[in-house]
Amino acid sequence: MQLNIKKLLTAMLFLQLGWIASCTGDFEEINSNPNSPEVVPSSLLLPTVIRTTAGQVAGQAWGIGNVVMQYTAKIQFTNEDRYNWGPFGNPYGSFYNSMRDLNNIIQISEPLGQNNYVGIAKVLRAFQFSFMTDAYGELPYFEATLAKEGVNYPVFDSQEAIYEGILSEIREANELLGTSNEAIRGDILFGGDVNKWKKFANSLRIRALMRISLRKDPSVEMQQILSNPAQFPIFTGNDDHAMLQHLPDVPNQHNLYTTRSGSFDEYRLSKNMELTLKDLNDPRLFAFAQPTNDSGAGIIGDIEDYQGVPNGLSDEEALQYSPSGDPARGGSNYISRVGFLWSCNQCTPLANPVGYQTILMNYSELQFILAEARERGFITTGSAEEYYLNGVNASFDYYESRYRLVNLPQIADKLQVGNDYFNQTKVSYTGTQQEKLGKIGTQKWLSLFFSGLENWYDWRRTGYPEIVPGPAAFEPNVPRRFMYPSSVQALNEDNYRAAITRQGEDRISTRVWWDVVR
Repeated sequence: MQLNIKKLLTAMLFLQLGWIASCTGDFEEINSNPNSPEVVPSSLLLPTVIRTTAGQVAGQAWGIGNVVMQYTAKIQFTNEDRYNWGPFGNPYGSFYNSMRDLNNIIQISEPLGQNNYVGIAKVLRAFQFSFMTDAYGELPYFEATLAKEGVNYPVFDSQEAIYEGILSEIREANELLGTSNEAIRGDILFGGDVNKWKKFANSLRIRALMRISLRKDPSVEMQQILSNPAQFPIFTGNDDHAMLQHLPDVPNQHNLYTTRSGSFDEYRLSKNMELTLKDLNDPRLFAFAQPTNDSGAGIIGDIEDYQGVPNGLSDEEALQYSPSGDPARGGSNYISRVGFLWSCNQCTPLANPVGYQTILMNYSELQFILAEARERGFITTGSAEEYYLNGVNASFDYYESRYRLVNLPQIADKLQVGNDYFNQTKVSYTGTQQEKLGKIGTQKWLSLFFSGLENWYDWRRTGYPEIVPGPAAFEPNVPRRFMYPSSVQALNEDNYRAAITRQGEDRISTRVWWDVVR
């Protein structure tokens, strides 16, 4: 009896082992969840990356860029306007998280020979790194996102090395784009148009070369691009530029459209912006701002119906500010809101979710870069005046088209400028080289309204236009950088300290490598 039981148990054991062996032979196939794939195609990763990139650009424009460059000023909670800045978690955290998806796109697409996806990922990675390094300075670059390879504490690379990497990656992207035939799905920026990605890449390369021009002569590379448009195409008009078109429905609505009216109303037209536009008889005033509530003008008013508030006031002063100087006529009803293109749905029935586009880089910016490059002798192609006029006209044309799109022809008609505008002494391309560079800088500043932090980065390089800190500012000078996130200081302390030893104190007054004292 005992012998039979032993035989039975032995047989059962062998049967069980055989069953286990047969199961484990195809364990991965049987236990794979078809609704949760382990490898996600690049077409599903790409829209999230583009949306994240645009989200940071738009958010930083509204919260910091517009304020520090005095397009807008705050009338409540004025810390940003007074340079009371602490460590900034973004764009650092958001973009490094996005880098994982960009790396995955490259790792997925390269073995499949999908060079277009690889090229697009490289353009976006270069854009994100340039945005971050211009904000913070030194960053983990070569060891970034290598946690799977065991690099948990990446070293910070010099900004010079980062820019070498950025420029190299853009060149690689230009070489890759168009060398494969896969359809680009998930491209919510250019709709799968590979040539537009090439134009963006080379235009971005020109921007990067100009950014570091106080440290390195950009002449050879810039001229190489302009001399061979077939190999290095760039933006040639407003139809090319890199703008994310927002849609009426989530997740592609722009954030301001759905924000609370109270949050939107904290930001108003800056006195600096108001006075500059009025001094130039510039009708973009009607595009960038709304008439004050007190004026009763509605959609569009006379020049005096648009009023700004000085930057850098204390909370109490800002909330009670009176453009007329009469305390009885002070407060938000006497200060202009930001223009209708950016308005929130709670703020006005004229708000439109598709009017605003997030600007990654526009054609007018490129033209102003080329105007400066020609004026400084970096390039020999074209004339500085032609580039300058192209930039101004492109800015007017863009805003005219957007206001026609949202059915506000009263504003669009104002943006059809003639010779009277260009013949003004403060606008015409005349004067000394310094005066011409000042005009380029001022018009470029106007064209970069709501363009992320690009306006701030460019001002730090050029000093145009004049930006004066407000009377209640915590710092005597305009900030030069962001402080690193607190998490970086805590989790990667040794490499963080090595970076600030090279770069300088982790303060908003510290200059990054390309920001040379002039």
